[in-house]
Amino acid sequence: QVQLVESGGGLVQAGGSLRLSCAASGRTFSTAVMTWFRQAPGKEREFVAAINRSGGSTSYAASVKGRFTISRDNGKNTVFLQMNSLKPEDTAVYYCAAGQGGVGVKNYAYWGQGTQVTVSS
Repeated sequence: QVQLVESGGGLVQAGGSLRLSCAASGRTFSTAVMTWFRQAPGKEREFVAAINRSGGSTSYAASVKGRFTISRDNGKNTVFLQMNSLKPEDTAVYYCAAGQGGVGVKNYAYWGQGTQVTVSS
């Protein structure tokens, strides 16, 4: 079992930065692929970024590559998403997920409650 709690969302102007955190409890954190998804109003939940168990491999959606950075601290059971050069189209609820990896929501058994990110133009 893994429980996930996101934090760090908020309101920021376009071009600004935010850092999201996802604190995990449970023994399986260090063995899980950790991923950030987001969901904007009226849209499906979409993949943002993922990091493998050791933190040595990452992947990003094309829309955020070069602007967002995912990282993890297995000693603190925490995964981060550093978001720079934010755009209004980044506005969404951001979710942390733990699971097998990949871009499909069905690959992830554990989800946080989400944190709102709003980027004003």
